[in-house]
Amino acid sequence: MDIELLKRMMDAFYQAKRIRDMLPPLPEGVTSSYIQYLDVIHSLELKGIQVKVSDISDALALPRPGVTRTIKDMEAKGYVKKLASPVDGRVTYLSITGKGEELHQKYNEQYFHALASCMEGISEEDALCMIRTIEKFYKIMCERRISIEK
Repeated sequence: MDIELLKRMMDAFYQAKRIRDMLPPLPEGVTSSYIQYLDVIHSLELKGIQVKVSDISDALALPRPGVTRTIKDMEAKGYVKKLASPVDGRVTYLSITGKGEELHQKYNEQYFHALASCMEGISEEDALCMIRTIEKFYKIMCERRISIEK
C-alpha cells in the first residue's frame, strides 16, 4: 500500500473517533459497553433466546471475563438482572430491567433511529465496505504491532 494512502486512512480513523465522541453523553457511571450489551441482549431476546454472558461474548467477539465484569457492574447499577436456570442452577440468564430498558430506548432506539434518517447519502454498500475495511485494518494492527522503540 502507498504510504500516503495509509496516512489518509489513519486520518480517517481519527475522524471516526471524533464522530464517536459526538455521541450524546452517557449518564454518570454508564460506559458505551453498557449500551452495546443492552443492544445485544435486546436483539437476542427478540429472537427468543435466553441470554447468557457467553452469548454477549460471542456476539461481540470479546473475552468472557471482561463481559462478566461489565455485567456485574450493570447488575449492581440496576440495568440487568441475573436469573438462575430452573433446569440447571449452574446456568445464569440475563434480563434487562426497566432501568436498562429506558437506557436502551434512549441510546439505541431514539438516537440511532434519528441519526439513520440523516444517512441517506451513504449507501448500504459503502457502509458495509467501510465496516469490512476497518475490521481488516484492526485485525492487521492487532496481529502485527510494530514498535519503533527498538
